[in-house]
Amino acid sequence: MSEEEQIDLINKEAIEPVVQWLTFMLADEHYGMKVTKVQEVLRYVAIAPVPGAADFVLGIINLRGNVVTVIDARNRFGMSAADISDLTRIIILEIEGQIIGVLVDSVSEVIDLKDDEVESAPESNDETSIFIQGIAHKNDKLHILIDLDRLMSDEDLNG
Repeated sequence: MSEEEQIDLINKEAIEPVVQWLTFMLADEHYGMKVTKVQEVLRYVAIAPVPGAADFVLGIINLRGNVVTVIDARNRFGMSAADISDLTRIIILEIEGQIIGVLVDSVSEVIDLKDDEVESAPESNDETSIFIQGIAHKNDKLHILIDLDRLMSDEDLNG
């Protein structure tokens, strides 16, 4: 490779944006959500049920004096429920100006992905496919990348 080609490659890498994704597990699948939406990750705490809430809403928690609605990611994605374990986490997110908790089986790591590392989601008629922003192969794993803005509609967020 010539010096000019090397400089072009370095310049391309310097201007190509890298997005960080927090990866987590549901069943045996790896998922990712943009770190910019994540406020914090909590160990599992007791969740108070809310009568009449949507079936994927587990209830509410008190987070430093603020009431936060917690949804079950497994239920939202059409999966069966799982037992709570020491690895179970609640990911606190900001979606469309609202603070929401998402219950996941475990949190894995933060990965860096460039746009060219993210493939389009395969076409599907599955209702949950609307939440998929893309897929990426990283660290010998397939990660399903979630579009958090589509995760919950306005009606879901506002009751």
